[in-house]
This record gives sequence, structure tokens and C-alpha cells, in this order.
Amino acid sequence: IAVPIDRTEQGLVAGEAFKCASPQAAIERAKGFWKVFGHAGAVAVVRTGFPETTTTVLRSFGSVPEQLEF
Repeated sequence: IAVPIDRTEQGLVAGEAFKCASPQAAIERAKGFWKVFGHAGAVAVVRTGFPETTTTVLRSFGSVPEQLEF
């Protein structure tokens, strides 16, 4: 999953998550959100487990808040 991060009046907030085919694709998409589309930052994550999920950050780019909520 790739998530763009935008700067708003409330600070840094997560945008709409984009589901990707692989972890590498999520990293490339996140990099594109940051470099190409001009978001403040982006993060690539993978979620595992059901019903309780764990989220692992693969890579982050630019400005990303310490505590990120999806």
C-alpha cells in the first residue's frame, strides 16, 4: 500500500491509500507520490494478518509524521 502525505492547516495528514501488486510496486508508487506529484511525503507499507492486522513501514519519503493513522 502506498499512501501520500499532504500538508494541511491541521499538519501532516495521510491521503487516500493506493493498493499495489507487490511491496516493490508500493515503494515505487510512494516515491512517485512524493517526487512526481508533489505531495509533502509518502510512505509504502504492508499489512499482514486477519482479523488483527499489523502494519510494517517499508519505506518513507519526504515529510512523514511519527504517528501515522490509516
